[in-house]
Amino acid sequence: MAKFNTRFAFVARRSPVVTGSAPAGLTHEGAPGFARDAKSELFLLAVAMMVSEGTFYEDAATRDARYEALVTRVAVEDPQWMARFVRWLRDGANMRSASLVAALQAAKAMVDHGVSGSRQIVDSALQRADEPGEALAWWSGRYGRAIPKPVKRGIADAVRRLYTPFALLRYDTATKGFRFGDVLELTHPAPVSPEQGDLFAWAITRRHDRSQEIPASLPMVVANAELRRAAAENPRVLLDVDALRAAGMTWEDALSLAGPTVNRAALWTALIPTMGYMALLRNLRGFDEAGVPDEVAATVAQRLADPEQVAKSRQFPFRFLAAYRATRSVRWASALEQALNASLSAVPRLPGRTLILVDLSGSMDVPVTGARSRMSRADAAKVFGAALALRAEKPTLVWFDTDSGAVRVPRGIALLKLIESFPRRGGGTNTAEAVRRWYDRHDRVVIVTDEQAHDNGDRDVTAGVPRHVPVYTWNLGGYRLGHAPSGLGTRHTFGGLTDAAFQAIPLLERRRDADWPF
Repeated sequence: MAKFNTRFAFVARRSPVVTGSAPAGLTHEGAPGFARDAKSELFLLAVAMMVSEGTFYEDAATRDARYEALVTRVAVEDPQWMARFVRWLRDGANMRSASLVAALQAAKAMVDHGVSGSRQIVDSALQRADEPGEALAWWSGRYGRAIPKPVKRGIADAVRRLYTPFALLRYDTATKGFRFGDVLELTHPAPVSPEQGDLFAWAITRRHDRSQEIPASLPMVVANAELRRAAAENPRVLLDVDALRAAGMTWEDALSLAGPTVNRAALWTALIPTMGYMALLRNLRGFDEAGVPDEVAATVAQRLADPEQVAKSRQFPFRFLAAYRATRSVRWASALEQALNASLSAVPRLPGRTLILVDLSGSMDVPVTGARSRMSRADAAKVFGAALALRAEKPTLVWFDTDSGAVRVPRGIALLKLIESFPRRGGGTNTAEAVRRWYDRHDRVVIVTDEQAHDNGDRDVTAGVPRHVPVYTWNLGGYRLGHAPSGLGTRHTFGGLTDAAFQAIPLLERRRDADWPF
């Protein structure tokens, strides 16, 4: 019987996340730890990075400092790579805060070292109208009010793209430290049209609470002010869909203005046609509690399930799991299932036998996006592991912590149901034992984990898998040291909270090198 020359025979290939071939230290739980080069460490940290938020093994200050140091180093050593990376981090990996900080820190390093290109990097990271203010707030908090010209000009370029009447109504609120007017006065962007010039002037006027009539060239802003005045006398005017749309009225403002006197089902019915995808996703429970009619709910479900709208929304896959758990409603289950599958379209269909190991240890049971989030890194791991299992020809799906166990994958099971069939765990990270216990002549192994494995002697956690069999690690932690070598041969590491990097697996198995996804 052939041992090496099989249908899935693997030849040495390269992938971008690279480590040394020998341990350089220990993981946080004592296993041999493999150090990555600067770009690899930065990549895995950035795609798991929630700025100013700690993780199980790193407090927020330590994690932020490591991130900024890596950005500084790479931006100076390879500014072209950094420019591509920041744009992809925002647009491809959907990491809003991480891309903003990377862009600003890279700009600081490049200005300090006389490296050109920082203006374009800053501009590329700012994709929503509240982000120029976010950028100035971060910079002033980190480096004070003295802002280099390339940073100012990059922010100004973004302002010209992003500041619209609706953006003003949506994001220019008194709760912000840097209002639209502040951003304009600090960065001095040239308007792209006379109407935008009027908008800029009005933003500055309202920032300083000057009494002045809204310019007629801003009809949405005028309509918003008129609708607010009318709603103060008769909140039922907020039930007019056309009036809401013409006034650029946000659902948050409409609910606040309506007060308790307006029927909630009728108000949601009026608001739903004007709401964005994320707003719909986050308010499903509210729709149910208000008693929104079935025909209205059907239009919401249709939008949620639309693959084009899923792609445009750039939601993390675990957001659909969060929405499902928040509602548990038959109304939304099918649409959320379709949306989740659409958000995971890059997960490959793997031939042959695939062992999929999902880390449910205690270090994974921490919020993905802040202390108030109900979604943990373990939940994200379940999503990716289950999606792989449903797409694999012959999957073996396993959870592990201190112990390990199989998860049944019945034919035809829905992805959300499969995700919810994982147990809730929280023990140690006995990766090597799980690999040894469950590997049985599989064609490949995929481990979804934060890589902080427990002591395994002097061997890496993949030692139980023959060297000719590929082992792919999907990293959800972004820590400095990994649990196995990576980058050459049959051991490769990817990462992130989206499905983007999964495209590397089919490349490697077609005997091609896998490059950065940007």
